[in-house]
Amino acid sequence: MKKICIIDGQGGGIGGTAIKRLKEYLGESVEIIALGTNAIATAQMLKSGANKGASGENAIIRTSSNADLIIGPIGIIIANSMMGEVTPNIAEAIANSPARKILIPLTQENVTILGVSNMPLPHLIDEIINLHIENILSDKK
Repeated sequence: MKKICIIDGQGGGIGGTAIKRLKEYLGESVEIIALGTNAIATAQMLKSGANKGASGENAIIRTSSNADLIIGPIGIIIANSMMGEVTPNIAEAIANSPARKILIPLTQENVTILGVSNMPLPHLIDEIINLHIENILSDKK
């Protein structure tokens, strides 16, 4: 069974939205693991239907190394983003994970990403599902 890690911080709203839509689309054909930079984010993502969850730096570092797919806001690979919740160790572990990554281009302090649209989050999640998820989960790259 493929493992999808959804990583989020602060309130877990982005991760929760992604998990809810992925569960609607994929059901129980994959294992969705909620990884929060804090307990509140993890709890929110578990309420949205994640199969299991964990919080904190060590949980994110260990679990992201064994994932097939990682989904989260772009800040998860930027050290000290999300008001400092993403530590340099978390950012490095996620960036170095062999898992395929889908990063949601939401605004980060002091970071401008060129070439992205201003689509609202639900549309970005739909794009992940409609354009990317099948190819990634079937190992087509």
